[in-house]
Order: sequence, then structure tokens, then C-alpha cells
Amino acid sequence: MTDVITEEPVELQLERYRTELTGYCYRMLGSVFEAEDAVQETMVRAWRGHKGFEGRAALRSWLYRIATNVCLDALNGRKGRARPMDLAGPVTVATASATQLPEVTWIGPAPDGRVLPETGDPAEVAAQRESVKLAFVAVLQRLAPRQRAVLILREVLGWKAAEVAELLGVTVASVNSALQRARSVLAADASAARPAPALDDAHRALLDRYVRAFEAYDMDGLAALLHEDVTLNMPPFSMWLQGQEEIRAWMLGPGQGCRGSRLLPVTANGGPALAQYRPSPDGGHEPWALVVLEVSEGRITGLTNFLDTDVLFPLFGLPDRLPAE
Repeated sequence: MTDVITEEPVELQLERYRTELTGYCYRMLGSVFEAEDAVQETMVRAWRGHKGFEGRAALRSWLYRIATNVCLDALNGRKGRARPMDLAGPVTVATASATQLPEVTWIGPAPDGRVLPETGDPAEVAAQRESVKLAFVAVLQRLAPRQRAVLILREVLGWKAAEVAELLGVTVASVNSALQRARSVLAADASAARPAPALDDAHRALLDRYVRAFEAYDMDGLAALLHEDVTLNMPPFSMWLQGQEEIRAWMLGPGQGCRGSRLLPVTANGGPALAQYRPSPDGGHEPWALVVLEVSEGRITGLTNFLDTDVLFPLFGLPDRLPAE
């Protein structure tokens, strides 16, 4: 943290930190759209205040102080975002309802390029990937906002306790206490603690098999790729399903409109994702869902189908339609 304001134009100095600040604000807020708004506000405040800054502290530290304050202001008086699994127990195909909740309820997906560094120390990059998993971000949302900031700054970004204390204007003892409480919440959630696998050949092969089975609508083949306790959720719907048989029954029942879909691989939240296009009545395929997959020990453990494709497909740079083959 030794970088200071130089003669380089301030806009270029600030822009250098946009991606990492977006990743930080995404972990704090649970929405990449809110994160980008928070970072833009951070940049505006930094640009307005840079003349009074005069290099008295590290530029990076100063930007994180501003970004933290912007996020804490945004979180004031509101609940953290969640996943359907955080709000209620699983349903069955027979008891599933079509209840929807507002967008502000849900943690949203994030394109890797918006929140993760492209290069860096492999261990640090791996830690960054872990910390944008949907399950990890969901646990962060259960923490009080300042605890959330402490955990991210200390455990994800590797700041020292004294640096975090200075940023938040509290004591080192307060930082250490907040970190201990945050760690206990994190440790109680097995899905958040589960390591995100590297996208190696084995996991690419698993993804390829999933795509082939889904596009062929081979539900027996697809079920064989799923962990026995796999979950399926579909924001903005509040319901979620658990288990191979329930998901198979869903896909052959209420979800049978997905038959004939095409899938395009993308990356989101540090791991594999798929853009799903369903057959269109007038030919070709139209957007249906952005599917974020969770993988562990060679099986798929979670499927989150984000259905707000009007905003998500442009965010991920995806085509708004696939032509007929």
C-alpha cells in the first residue's frame, strides 16, 4: 500500500482500481449493478477530493475507505440479499409455487471480468475466485455490514488488522472481535467453505457432459452428473428443489419447456456458467436463463437459474437471440 498520487492524470490512476473495487463492493452488496454504481460514486468522490488528498496515504487505501463508506451508506437500514435456500426449506415438484420476490431480495451473478483480476499470483487469484462464489457471497450477506467489511478486507484482501482499524475508524481489538464473529458464521456454512474447483480438464469434461445431456434432454444422463443433494433455485421465484429425483421430475414436468434448449458456456462468480436459450415459437432460440453451476468432487452440487435475462444477458455480453441451426 505504498502507491501515491503522482503526475499521472488522476482519472487514469483511479481507473486502475475499478475492477478490484467492483469485486469488493459486489461482496459487500450482493449485486454487480449496485457494486458498479457504488464504484462510480467512489470514483466521483475521489476525483472531487484528490486535490486535498496530496498523497498523504496510499491511494488504494483511500479508495477502499471511500468505497466502504459508500457501501455502508447503501446498506443502512436494509436486509442483506439472499438466495432462496436462505429464506425457507426446499419444496417438492408437487408443492412448488410460483411466488416471486423483488429483485432486491436476491444475490445476483457477476461476470468474472467485472469482479476478478485477469492476472496475479495464482494463490491470490484462487482466493479471489473463492470469495465471489454465490454461496460465499450469501454468507457475507448474513453478517452485519461492518463485520462484512472486516472479513473481506482481512480474509480476502489480506489487509492487516491495524490497516482495517484505521479505515473503519475503530480499534484493532474491535476489528479482531468482528473478524472472530464473522469467521464463526462462515465456518457454520458447509457450502461456503467448500473450495471452488479450478476449471481444469476434468471439470471442463463434466461441463461438456452436462451440456450434451441437457441439449439432448437426456434427464437420466443429466441426473447422473448431479450430486445426490444437488439444489436447483430460480430467482425471482422463492422456491427451490433438492435432490436428483426432484430435479429430474421438475425437468420432465413443469420445466419441460426447456426441451430443445441450447447452452452457451460462460463464466460467472469464479466458476462455470451457462447461457440457456429456449426454442422460440417463430424459430431460433431466445434467452431463458443464466445458469450458475456449483461443482464439488466431480459432481454438480448446485444450479442457480437467473431468469432476468433482459438485464443479465447484456451484462455478460451474450447475444439476444440464437438463429435456427
